[in-house]
Amino acid sequence: MTRSSRSTPTRWSSGMSRDEFVFFARPDTDDDERRAIERVLASGWLTSGEECRRFEAEFAEAVGGRFALALNSCTAAMHLSLEAVGVRDGDLVITTPYTFAATAEVIRYLGATPVLVDVDPVTLNIDPGALRRTVERLEHGDSVALPPALRDGPVGAVRALMPVHIAGHPCDQQAIAAVADGRDLAIVEDAAHAFPAAWHGGPIGTHPGGNFRHAVCFSFYATKTITTGEGGMLVTDDEAIVDRARVMSLHGISATARDRYTAGGSWEYEILAPGFKYNLTDLAASLGRVQLSKAIAMRDRRASIARTYNEAFADLPGLETPTVLSDCDTAWHLYQLRVDAPAGADQRAVRAGFIALLHEAGIGTSVHFIPLHLHSYYRDLYGYAPEDFPVAHREFLREISLPIYSSMTDSAVQRVVAAVRSAASELL
Repeated sequence: MTRSSRSTPTRWSSGMSRDEFVFFARPDTDDDERRAIERVLASGWLTSGEECRRFEAEFAEAVGGRFALALNSCTAAMHLSLEAVGVRDGDLVITTPYTFAATAEVIRYLGATPVLVDVDPVTLNIDPGALRRTVERLEHGDSVALPPALRDGPVGAVRALMPVHIAGHPCDQQAIAAVADGRDLAIVEDAAHAFPAAWHGGPIGTHPGGNFRHAVCFSFYATKTITTGEGGMLVTDDEAIVDRARVMSLHGISATARDRYTAGGSWEYEILAPGFKYNLTDLAASLGRVQLSKAIAMRDRRASIARTYNEAFADLPGLETPTVLSDCDTAWHLYQLRVDAPAGADQRAVRAGFIALLHEAGIGTSVHFIPLHLHSYYRDLYGYAPEDFPVAHREFLREISLPIYSSMTDSAVQRVVAAVRSAASELL
């Protein structure tokens, strides 16, 4: 990161009532954000304008990219990125089953097919070896690499790779870039979880040679390290990609609202393509700019909580804490604890019991993620079975996400620790 950050707020050491529920996630805002929003309200310009342009410039600087486009979600950023790199009806885009709905749905928006590749059991990111094997099979027309229901049909062309940095832990960007090299494959990264994160000293999105490969898509959803409530950012080094995405983000027309409605503007515009309504507002951007100035401090607080959890759970049999690979800085969007049922016990039932005990103790939790191939839409459309991606299926059944956010108090963290240790002693 190239931007400075403020010191850690002192409220992180404040007390907390024993009977107060520890939410799974909460945003971290204060009077700085309120004043920024009030400033935009007073300006009289609320939709996309100068505040968005400043947010784009500051975010691009923070992650080391040339161009950035502020949008209303990471989903929008991924959709526009795939469209801009040329993904069309009938194409194949390779991604992971271990992700949220948005990753695959944007592929379907374009009429393309998501080809799923299993994950690494340690990081839960896409397995680079399996990725390479899948690409090679598809290059040779081997339909076995396709979803089961499509194996009797033609093998389409692979247009893009779409890795996901799960929980904010970076994928192996060098290995993924090596698969794309020489194949004219675009890389569109789902970095919804991964700000601020770094790989081998460089920000997410930086590949060998120091450049961004096509497009990297970030999220500012309410649970992320920095938030605009809803929002996202497309970052690229390719001017053609950002120019196309900017036009398509606002109905495919040639002029923005600011171009048309401010002094010196013109009411005239031209429809260049059937676009979308994906622009971010200046209200949201003002919130994002303040959050960006605090990003490192907020990420560091998350990392501190993760260290506390790791140390507290290290001696507990049946629990596996997250592994951060060397030369990686994770954003700690999620803390993914993995639970192993005792021999002879049902894994799904033990996890459900673990979650129930935490909830009884006033601790919010979640599970990330139900693999795509287990959902009815993809299961029915493509004929998937649970065992088609055995690692993703197995690790999903073990996973529990614990609260981790920068506004958590120390006492809330200790309540989580105590509840996990108690549940482990009862069930494991």
